[in-house]
Amino acid sequence: MTKSDLIEAVQQADGVPELTKKSTAAIVEAVFDAMKMAIDEDDRFSYPGFGTFKKKHRKARKGRNPKTNEEITIPARKTVSFKAAPSFRGSL
Repeated sequence: MTKSDLIEAVQQADGVPELTKKSTAAIVEAVFDAMKMAIDEDDRFSYPGFGTFKKKHRKARKGRNPKTNEEITIPARKTVSFKAAPSFRGSL
């Protein structure tokens, strides 16, 4: 599913008032911005029945350049992980 597919699905969902594509896109953007902010500030975002996004810290580690086979150090960085809620996992 692409961003435009998501916007269209939200726009056509039952129980959602009729909105223009532009206003629906703004709402979808606002939701994702709020999720990003929550993950950044609280280190997690949880939505019951869907799952939890958590901020994680990866340590620096050794790796190999596949082209030259030279050993390199992969720097530490922050990433986000997702754990699906049991009800969501069960529906897959």
